[in-house]
Amino acid sequence: MLYLHTYQITFLSAIHDAIIVERLFNSSLVVIVSQKEPRVICIYHFKSKNMICVYKFIKSVLNVKLNRDRVVVCLEDSIHIYVLKDMKLLHTILDTPLNRLGLIDLSPAGSSLIAYPASAEAGSVHIFDCMNLSAVNTFTAHDGPLACLKFNADGTMIATASTKGTVIRVYSVPQGTRLFEFRRGMSRCVTIYSLAFSADSTYLCSSSNTETVHVFKLEKPEDQEKKQEPSAESSSGWLGYLTQAASNYLPAQVNELMTVERSFAHAILPGSDKKNVAAML
Repeated sequence: MLYLHTYQITFLSAIHDAIIVERLFNSSLVVIVSQKEPRVICIYHFKSKNMICVYKFIKSVLNVKLNRDRVVVCLEDSIHIYVLKDMKLLHTILDTPLNRLGLIDLSPAGSSLIAYPASAEAGSVHIFDCMNLSAVNTFTAHDGPLACLKFNADGTMIATASTKGTVIRVYSVPQGTRLFEFRRGMSRCVTIYSLAFSADSTYLCSSSNTETVHVFKLEKPEDQEKKQEPSAESSSGWLGYLTQAASNYLPAQVNELMTVERSFAHAILPGSDKKNVAAML
């Protein structure tokens, strides 16, 4: 683990085959799952170099998320919710749809909502309240199975992508109202590895197996409307207006291609056959 300002190693685990590493923000708390023992989570305090606790599960741990209130452990068919301060098991969601990718995300402390696939076949998202231990909402995000999902910093939006990987959508939380839709690229099928919001939720980035990171602008609806209004000084204003008007008379599939937004910036990653993760600071 590196300290961002000096790039000094602040923590070096004795576990050299770690497959999951999650840190509680900028604290000293780190959760690690190893390839050798995929059913075990180890919680470390790296400044004191002490192992706080070890938890064993009956199946492999596929994902771990934590905030200042909760620790959430995802298995392929169940989700376990713990209280962070004492690691007491608070609740278990059993018989969840088969989730071999371990898709789950946890919103920041305060709301502590978790999002995970509501179906193994369709791209529906289930929102669960980890504080009140109650289901909040289920909504359809994509036609196909989900491949990635991510909350923004304050838990008011969630970005999703399906296994097809060409379209990325952003929904309001907990309502499940579609706010934005972006086309990642021209490829018919890609694997989205990660999604990440900027701290102020004005940008969204994605990374995939095409070794390209795309960045999208999250413009407010009123800003988009202003851009679409025709202007005497701007031919692009009239073009946007005419495009919007024409889209109302076109088939749904053609309309979607015309109205969907594309990335305004992208970066090519060094060639690699390994999974990548993008983040925005």
